[in-house]
Amino acid sequence: MSIQWFPGHMTRARRQIQEKLKLIDVVIELLDARLPLSSRNPMIHEILGDKPRLILLNKSDLADPELTARWVDVFRKEGHTAITVDASTGTNIQIIQVEARKLLEEKFARQVAKGMKPRPVRALIVGIPNVGKSTLINKLAGRQVAATGDRPGVTKGQQWIRVGNEMELLDTPGILWPKFEDQMVGYRLAATGAIKDQILNVEDVAFYAIKYLATHYSERLQERFELEVLPDLDNDDPNEIVAIMEQIGRKRGCLVSGGRVDLEKASGIILRELRAGKMGRLTFEVPDARRRS
Repeated sequence: MSIQWFPGHMTRARRQIQEKLKLIDVVIELLDARLPLSSRNPMIHEILGDKPRLILLNKSDLADPELTARWVDVFRKEGHTAITVDASTGTNIQIIQVEARKLLEEKFARQVAKGMKPRPVRALIVGIPNVGKSTLINKLAGRQVAATGDRPGVTKGQQWIRVGNEMELLDTPGILWPKFEDQMVGYRLAATGAIKDQILNVEDVAFYAIKYLATHYSERLQERFELEVLPDLDNDDPNEIVAIMEQIGRKRGCLVSGGRVDLEKASGIILRELRAGKMGRLTFEVPDARRRS
């Protein structure tokens, strides 16, 4: 299956970001802590150039904490300021403004030396769909100013949002890129909910998720779905993954006439529970994987 999704409003969003960059002091780049590489749009690096950047690893409550710490270290070694946050609960939200101002200390010092009073930080917040931008903005603003939802594509336009007296945020729609050169990127994004389910083959996405979980988090998978001993996946036989999905379907009552398993229904259950964190804190990429700049 080839996963691609680039609605027209994303093209407009890219153009609007480029038009507004001259007004921006710092960029807040929001990534999904479960897949920091795949959720990092390579187009953003091209668009933003050398603008100061603060990287936030969001949904850290859903990610493997050991791997998240390693990802933070990777970004810091690359010269970026990177912190973990959880927009839903507000974890570490209070330090975002502090870190953003640190990135602009030299600029503000020059303004003060010229007798100017530094204005509020103007920050652009960017990220792929469903990474939590609107939830983060509402937490920062302390009020409901951005539409939220558990599906991608909620934000359709840009808006300036005041955050206290020291920051102004420019919200933008989530932007994916026209073509995934690595199809595994598409599967990771689909499994974690960054692409609308309506345009996907959910069985293919659930197949990817089960194969990854059986390989890297087998105990969590067995415990959540009360499965028997998982098969040895060393021979890369796809039938063994399907057999796991069928076990899950039977456990959850996804049966049709003749006692067959409704794999589409079982796949929906697998993906919903994965996205909701029902299988524990999971990360789908390790720092030593091939990286994009």
